[in-house]
Amino acid sequence: MTAVDAHGVRDPELPGRLLAAERDVLMPLLRGRPEEDFAIRTCCPGWTVRHVLAHCSAALSRVVESRYEEGVFSPEANDRDIAERDGWSVAEVVDELERGMTDAGPVIAKAGGVLDGVALGEWVHAGDVREAWGEPTAYGGAQVGLALDLLAWITRDRGHLALHADLDDVDEPLLLGAPSGERPPARYIGDATTLVRLYAARPLTGTRYELAGAAEAELNLYG
Repeated sequence: MTAVDAHGVRDPELPGRLLAAERDVLMPLLRGRPEEDFAIRTCCPGWTVRHVLAHCSAALSRVVESRYEEGVFSPEANDRDIAERDGWSVAEVVDELERGMTDAGPVIAKAGGVLDGVALGEWVHAGDVREAWGEPTAYGGAQVGLALDLLAWITRDRGHLALHADLDDVDEPLLLGAPSGERPPARYIGDATTLVRLYAARPLTGTRYELAGAAEAELNLYG
């Protein structure tokens, strides 16, 4: 299943499928770790694992409750959401996150695409947690196919730089972004996990890939 059909029509159910599938593997991981592990620092500047999860749970709660007015996902708003959960237990944060990953899909589906990036961001942040804990599936794992489909749609919808990706661990090439006619598509050769790291501006230490026709910074979704 791809994020768009042959006519470029958005698949509204894709973000919810990604969230639900990630929930089913993330929750057992979170509930099985000792509380001190949630104080470990992540690649997100200034944020521990607990901070990342509090941000994620707050963002999804805002989606479910339709409280996502302009500016609500700004760095300042994110910091306020995290601070509001300072007095919560880890279990309470995880419970809120599980509810959000369960209930946000239908809301995102009806939003016409403006919230699709929230679902992708939640999956990337789950990768941040896994990387902080030394888990082998950070930014990859069983849900990477759904995540790549969603990434392809988001980059196309935003008119992002066109890129042909030949992935070592995926059978078919992937086209991301939208051809503009002003420059040929860039070319990526490498694995899917590293491609996600490039688009999400995550650390690339220890990775190996080829990128032609574009600078790394041009792929950053959040730059």
